[in-house]
Parts: sequence; structure tokens; C-alpha cells
Amino acid sequence: MATIKDVAKRAGVSIGTVSHVINNTAAVRNETKDRVLKAIKEFDYQPNSVARSLRSRRTGTISLVLPAIERSMDEPSYLSDLLASIVDESKRYNFDILLSASSSEEEEMTPYKRVVKGKMVDGCIITCTKRNDKRIAYLLSENIPFVAFGRSNVGLDFPYVDVDGEAGVYQGMHYLLDLGHTRIGFIGLPSELFCSEHRLKGYRFALKERGLKFDPALVIEGKTTQTGGYRSMKKLLNVDPPPTAVMISSDLMAFGAMKAAQEEGLIIGRDISIVGFDDVQMANNCHPPLTTIRQPIYKIGVLLCQMLVQLIRGEKLSERQIILLPELIVRESCGPIR
Repeated sequence: MATIKDVAKRAGVSIGTVSHVINNTAAVRNETKDRVLKAIKEFDYQPNSVARSLRSRRTGTISLVLPAIERSMDEPSYLSDLLASIVDESKRYNFDILLSASSSEEEEMTPYKRVVKGKMVDGCIITCTKRNDKRIAYLLSENIPFVAFGRSNVGLDFPYVDVDGEAGVYQGMHYLLDLGHTRIGFIGLPSELFCSEHRLKGYRFALKERGLKFDPALVIEGKTTQTGGYRSMKKLLNVDPPPTAVMISSDLMAFGAMKAAQEEGLIIGRDISIVGFDDVQMANNCHPPLTTIRQPIYKIGVLLCQMLVQLIRGEKLSERQIILLPELIVRESCGPIR
């Protein structure tokens, strides 16, 4: 089997340079890097991960735990896009992803304790942050590098990337209001998710700005699945009078809501307008194509991974807490009030 010395000799560089290329730990000239990569390919060289771990006291692995509330990967959730971006970016830094899932809300901490106590990973990425999130408090107490996708009210300083959900829903509401809709329903995320509060604020603020009264009967807290959106829309359509438009806190829920409306004989975009949130790939391919609030999910995954690698290396983050603005994507699921 080839060794790192063989690779260094073939490329005409030092062992340290080969190590920098493999681990992406220092800048190497492109010409030199190409020679090293060519030698690695010729020898089919595979670094000894055990030896590297013993020398560096690192595993070269990042943990990503899918919480029970958003576990489903067989539906078109933004999590599948997020995972793809994290995997792509981690490859650039020669990190592997240890993917696991919480079996239930009650067992949410189990996978984190397992990977931390077992020293299985160098750091963690948290998704779907909650109010008083125990995961954040635990990882801080264990002094484990981590970055969260989302904010929380834990009262602790931690690094995160988030999307301004309030601004996103505000954009969607203004679009519906400009189309003449004044009776607009809202399907929100489960209240334990911290972002649910921001999205509801955007809904309420847009109504207030137009001088419209907030009607609690038009607000439904849903489950983050297509079935959850379906059931929530059924409830809204039974309100008297029903809404002429609905702002929905996720595309996945919006797909279910569209099905419920169509079962009632409503033509989406004509009889009722629907706006989603996320802009997953299926949003442009459903019938009709869904107007939605686009989260830059791929960019978020890249930022999460980059920030975590910096923390693992002991580097100071240039930005510790990042909030990105979403974008309204107009398609055919909305139309002027009839």
C-alpha cells in the first residue's frame, strides 16, 4: 500500500504539503496542489483515518441529527436540500458526515450524548431550533463546537445561521394584500419551533400595517407535513366566511393544503390563493406551481459547514450570527380576489 511518503516523493513536495492538501489546512499553490492530487490518484492513496485521529485528536467527522419533528426524508422537505449542501461543502474540508435521527421528542438528546460522550465527532450542526433548546445548552456545557440553523431564546450566546422569517411572511402577505385579499388565513409551524413566532409576527404586522383586524379564527397551528397542511386547510375552509387566501409557513404544508382546497372544488389561483415558504424543488413542479418565500437553503448549508470547520480548527468567526433575507417567488398559485 502506498504511503504519504510515496505521494510526497512522486509529487516532489514535502510530507507536510501533502498533508495540507489532504486536510485543507493551509493554502497551497494550484500547480503544487494539482501535482499532489495527481500523485494521490495514481497511487490510489487513502489516508489512515485512525492514525490521523490519534495524531490530531480529531475524528474528521461532523454530526447532523435530524430531529423527530422533521425526520421525514421521503417528502420534499428543505432538509434534503440542506443535507446535500452540507455534504458537498464538508467534502471540501475532508470531513465526513455522521447522520442520525431522534426517535422521538422525548429521546431528542440521546444521539447528541452518544456522539459527544463517545468522542465520535469533532462538532455538530443543529437544525429546527426550539424555544429553550436543550441541545444548545448541552453542547455549550460540553464545550463542543457547533453551529445552529435557527435562533432560540435560551439566553445563551451561540453561533447560528438563520433566515428572517418575519420579513419573508411580511413579503408574502403584502403580495396577497396587493392582489385585493383582506381575509387571509395563516397556517403556522408548531409553536415549539422558535421560527414559528417570527413567521406569525410577519403575518400580524402586515395586517396591522393595512389597518386590518387580526382574526384568531383564521390562524391554525399545523404539523410540518403534507398531512398537517391538509388538515389545517380543511379547518380554515370551515370558517365562516372562509379565507380567500392563505399564507402557509412551509411548502410541504402548502402541498397538503392545496390538495384539501382542490378536494373542495376550488381552483387554486382563481378561487383561493396560496403562498408557501421554503421554495423546495417540487414547488415549481406542482399544479399549479406554488408562489413561495425562497430560503437560500444551499447557501445556508455551506455557511453552517464553513463556520463549524472554523470553530473546530480554533479559528475566530468573522460573523458569529448570520441572518439572511428570503425572497418572494411569484408563480401561479395566487391571483386577484374575485
